[in-house]
Amino acid sequence: MAALTRRLLCNTAWRQTVVPSLSSFGNRNYTINATEQQVLSCAKYGGRHCVTLMTGDGVGPEILTHVQEIFRYAGAPIDFETVEINSSTTDAAYLEAALLSVQRNGVALKGNIETKFDDAEFRSMNVALRSRLDLWSNIVWCRSFKGVNARYDDIDIVLIRENTEGEYSSLEHESVTGVVESLKIITAEKCERIARYAFDFAARNGRKKVTAIHKANIMKLADGLFLESCRKVSEDYADIKFSDMIIDNASMQMVSRPQQFDVLLMPNLYGNILSSIAAGLVGGAGLVPGMNVGAKYAVFESGTRNSGRSLKGKNIANPTGMLLASCDMLDYLGHHNVGALIRESVLDVIAQPQHQTPDMGGQATTTDVIQAIIDDIKPKTQTRNQQAN
Repeated sequence: MAALTRRLLCNTAWRQTVVPSLSSFGNRNYTINATEQQVLSCAKYGGRHCVTLMTGDGVGPEILTHVQEIFRYAGAPIDFETVEINSSTTDAAYLEAALLSVQRNGVALKGNIETKFDDAEFRSMNVALRSRLDLWSNIVWCRSFKGVNARYDDIDIVLIRENTEGEYSSLEHESVTGVVESLKIITAEKCERIARYAFDFAARNGRKKVTAIHKANIMKLADGLFLESCRKVSEDYADIKFSDMIIDNASMQMVSRPQQFDVLLMPNLYGNILSSIAAGLVGGAGLVPGMNVGAKYAVFESGTRNSGRSLKGKNIANPTGMLLASCDMLDYLGHHNVGALIRESVLDVIAQPQHQTPDMGGQATTTDVIQAIIDDIKPKTQTRNQQAN
């Protein structure tokens, strides 16, 4: 009981505040409120949080090693518990170990785990983690980056998707040879939950418009239920404009006039598609962070869940998306100052052409970018420490 009391006291400020960012260009212009359950689920000892580090496939392990390096230079009060999990660790014991670690620590930073689409028996561990931990809300923030050559320079979209049902319910079977049934499960409870989350999010952060994406013209019962739930919830938010759009039209509008979108509210599959499109518009898969949040736990990762398998070992992977995800994680844990310090350095560095990786049109290596960020962080950390003393 004494230990629990200490944890509650040290987290009081976090529980009572939203998540601000202190960097100028790095202003996230969104917040994540921590609930009482989330406070109790996060392991904190002696002022330091313990976070699960899930290695993933492709460039995940090497990028996460760089994240830990930058955390050391920035003085981030985080201790990592590394869990080896990837597409090769198919034994159920690996998944259970990862789940236990996240349940123990409350928060995780994760490399993407590949799903073998040519193996009918292989079940996605990404989906399993989200389902077992009930990480029902996925949030991807796509905003134009200063100094990054992209199709648009004025995008600012928050994409919020339901993360545990829909087409990713993993319920499919072959009825007879050559005939496959794949079940799309949508429930009123989860539709209303994600809709309310999106509208609450918009209300807290000064967002003016929520657009629900669907295919209710064809899937009248399934997507019809989603759309009906969104409309019902919208009635409680008179100050937020609500609209809806069919997914195929939304895909076209996303590439032709993305500035019209503010907050997008989506079922699982449509959110996956539009998040990838939006990431491409602001610079690519290597730039965008993502987060998965439930009632108790949170897992942070790349926004597009791309493992970067073809880049493994070549020292050319863009570390930006994972670094920004780690900054969001620091904000979530209440370490706003160090999160803002790292975020500001990351964004300042990648705005310079000599520090841009090949996917951004540059020639910099991963280690070039990491070293430039460390060089930018060092004097800031020294100044912070001197002021503290």
